[in-house]
Amino acid sequence: MKLVSWNLNGIRAVEKKGLSKILEYINADIIGFQETKAQDDQVKEALKNVTGYHIYSYSAVKKGYSGTAILSKKKPIDVTYGLGIEEHDQEGRLICAEYEHFFYITTYVPNSGSGLHRLEYRSRWDADLLNFIKNKEKEKPVFLCGDLNVAHQPIDLKNPKSNFNKTPGYTQTEIDGMSNFISNGYTDTFRHFYPEEVKYSWWSYRFNSRAKNVGWRLDYFLSSENGLEIIKDAFILNDVMGSDHCPVGIELK
Repeated sequence: MKLVSWNLNGIRAVEKKGLSKILEYINADIIGFQETKAQDDQVKEALKNVTGYHIYSYSAVKKGYSGTAILSKKKPIDVTYGLGIEEHDQEGRLICAEYEHFFYITTYVPNSGSGLHRLEYRSRWDADLLNFIKNKEKEKPVFLCGDLNVAHQPIDLKNPKSNFNKTPGYTQTEIDGMSNFISNGYTDTFRHFYPEEVKYSWWSYRFNSRAKNVGWRLDYFLSSENGLEIIKDAFILNDVMGSDHCPVGIELK
């Protein structure tokens, strides 16, 4: 099975760039989207030319903001939406799909925002998300994927020194949040297979950043300990265009 995650930065915008053809090229068994920036009916409309998938979407109360979706070739046993905490569940940021052998959870972690005004809230989200997946892990392996809005190590962004503790996604608080997932038994699958490889998943639209490969690795697949043994490989699809992020994924044995 091929499991994929992609921050679309607007599903309707990517639909105009040929989303259905891109999905054929990726050929994922399960793909999670973040930042759909659309209501549920608009997500379904944007995917009207996509065949072969069961579609689940979770929209923010605020229109045109945030939002996640899961497309799955196989119908999940169960699908749930949100963390079950009202503070977090207004923005459509998480969908959990249960399958026979694992949970697939896609999430769009809150950005700490300009001036880091949401950093404290982001820290609460990280803690509550970890608690949520640890509970799921008691039942079966967990694969957590999505735009986690953090570059965990200096290798994960082009300019670590100039961004440290100044730019959302590379503050010590956010780094510690990710480290907390790791210390609680979760593995960054891409780093597991490629510990030294420099590869990014997001590039600013400014300054021709993608062409120059001045980017950040913000998109991840994390695996619980009991899931790692069934993963064959991890990948980042830098060649897939359409968003300021590119898809990332894992392949199961």
